[in-house]
Amino acid sequence: MPRVKIIGAGSIGNHLAHASRSLGWEVTVCDVDKAALSRMKNDIYPQRYGAWDDTIALYHSDDAPIGNFDFIFIGTPPDSHLPLAMEALREKPNAILIEKPICPPSLDLTNDFFQQLTKSTTKVFVGYDHVVGRAAAKVEEILKTGVVGDIQTIDVEFREHWGGIFKAHPWLSGPADSYLGFWERGGGASGEHSHAANLWQHFARIANAGRVTEVDAMLNYVSNGESLYDNICSLHLRTENGLMGRVIQDVVTVPHQKRVRIQASLASIEWIINYDQTGDGVLLFRPGKKEERFPIPKTRSDDFIEELKHIDGCLKEKSRAGNSGISIERGLDTMIVVAAAHLSEKTKSRVIIDYGSGYIMQALKAI
Repeated sequence: MPRVKIIGAGSIGNHLAHASRSLGWEVTVCDVDKAALSRMKNDIYPQRYGAWDDTIALYHSDDAPIGNFDFIFIGTPPDSHLPLAMEALREKPNAILIEKPICPPSLDLTNDFFQQLTKSTTKVFVGYDHVVGRAAAKVEEILKTGVVGDIQTIDVEFREHWGGIFKAHPWLSGPADSYLGFWERGGGASGEHSHAANLWQHFARIANAGRVTEVDAMLNYVSNGESLYDNICSLHLRTENGLMGRVIQDVVTVPHQKRVRIQASLASIEWIINYDQTGDGVLLFRPGKKEERFPIPKTRSDDFIEELKHIDGCLKEKSRAGNSGISIERGLDTMIVVAAAHLSEKTKSRVIIDYGSGYIMQALKAI
């Protein structure tokens, strides 16, 4: 039975604990805050899943066991991700999963972490779970048939008021009470809804369009004296091979709208997240033919269960790990785009990402 250590007893920690137990894995959760451990046991977990699972071991971080874990999952604020991941590497687990985004837009410690990773056999993943779910697989399946032709442009929207986040975190009174209210810590629309940028990049890779090399962005910052975050993040992107498209992320839209639209030469595909009460929907539009709908029934818990199945599968088939949609490299690619977005807004200009010279990492030190 795989042994899992989860760092962080907040909302993500609960999701990952439940997903791990659904797969029959042994779970240990630790947190620096004893109140968070109490909330997990007495409130969050039983309210979401019906009852507390007594097999889950809870520890204050000072007393948490070290070593002999197959997986370590990090579900803490983004500015703590890489320091904790560097500590986790020393425990030599088979895999580490870092919740998205991998780090703040400053990209601090990314070089140090990757240097440490080159000396390790541990596989590291970032929690962009949408790209490894059943709906993404269905979109890829349709694309591979060739029925849509060549991909011409991609649009992705994650528009959702973050009231739902605070409902899931009732101990927070608003953005200023956590990293969510600070874009420099990885919060705001650009960080919290970076699933959208990640999905855009994922399907660009499917189209063999390469990585994003140009970012032209507009962000709207909100400051109330206690917090500073972007509530709207609008991106225009171009890849190495010339594919262009758009990404919109916000924390103001009610009701939510989360979708991927792929326009190709012969047809278009839409993936609508939370299409109806049963789950997602993938729609295929071909001229002169009736719209085809492919329902993808799922629950929120399924997102995390599929993610953990994917990681387990990558370890069992090592060839899959390097090409995983949630690999550490792809998680960093997304954060580079987010970082470039903030730089674009600051300079009121398009940002060119030169991966070879590391330009973006140096340029962002000025933010």
